[in-house]
Amino acid sequence: MSDDRRMLAETMRRYLSEQYGWEHRLRVAYTAPYHDPQKWTGIAGLGIFYALVGEDRGGMGGAGFDIAVIFEELGRALCPEPLLGAVMAARLLSAAGAPLTDLLSGDQRYAVAIGELDAPYDLDGITCTAEDGGDGWRLTGRKSVVYGGGVADRLLVAARAEERLALFDVAADDADLRPYPMIDGGPAAELLLDGAKAKLLIADATSALTDALDWGALALTAEALGAMETTYAMLLDYLGTRKQFGQPIGAFQALQHRAVDLAIEIEQARSIVILAASAMAGPDQAKRVAQAKHLVGRIARTVAEEAIQMHGGIAMTWEYPVSHYAKRLVMIDHQLGDTDHHLERLIEQLQTG
Repeated sequence: MSDDRRMLAETMRRYLSEQYGWEHRLRVAYTAPYHDPQKWTGIAGLGIFYALVGEDRGGMGGAGFDIAVIFEELGRALCPEPLLGAVMAARLLSAAGAPLTDLLSGDQRYAVAIGELDAPYDLDGITCTAEDGGDGWRLTGRKSVVYGGGVADRLLVAARAEERLALFDVAADDADLRPYPMIDGGPAAELLLDGAKAKLLIADATSALTDALDWGALALTAEALGAMETTYAMLLDYLGTRKQFGQPIGAFQALQHRAVDLAIEIEQARSIVILAASAMAGPDQAKRVAQAKHLVGRIARTVAEEAIQMHGGIAMTWEYPVSHYAKRLVMIDHQLGDTDHHLERLIEQLQTG
């Protein structure tokens, strides 16, 4: 944590605590457009998006730790703003040599459409196709659970063109988007393409897409870390205030041991997120990201389940935050590859050296 990153974290934490209180989050996360456009503008006004890329691309960060700092604070506040699309779009647009001005200023919102119903994680299974009809490229197919898709201005879409996986830029107005909230809140959409006009950005995009998925996975692990730490803090507070048999339930040794086990698991998660962040843009990026997404996904589910169990019935109520943090922690495991998917990736990485 350099001074600049510490300042970045403090800025995000202060803004989200003042502008994104719990009641506000509940109001906007599950009601169209499933986020707060004014708060998106506010986050952009803080210059947060400039931390997503390096100085060579007009930013002021771009390292793994910059992404981790931002998303850890988003996780703490359980903020549903779709910044994940901005992280991945920044990597893809940079790989394409395209301008980033509108993304960094927040004037245009990007969503990245890769996963499909039958290929949620696997690039090799993508069936969306692109054809050059003489008047430009046209895309046909369906993309599923496009995070932030329903509120995006532009979509970066992976599709097959001339037997290669390519990347295209599609205006949201030229696509058929079916928006909905995710089960944990926040905007997503189904993207239906039937000859939609598109601009070719990268003809052979497999490497760029894999890289963007890695950076998105890093962001999700950091978000999970922030959410787990907040959940754990709420659990400790509850154990110290809820009484049975005339004493706080935190005095019972069995619950103390379970709480300590969770603390150790969360520290393991922090360690692997730090390791993955340090490996970004290096030769071990894919290996470390796979390790982090696998381990954090497993730990996040454990934290969610244990927090609900030790809270009891109150944890299942809509008004109590733990239930919403638990849903987000479980959902993070399924975004951009679940624990099983990344375990397979890690095994492949270790086998190939």
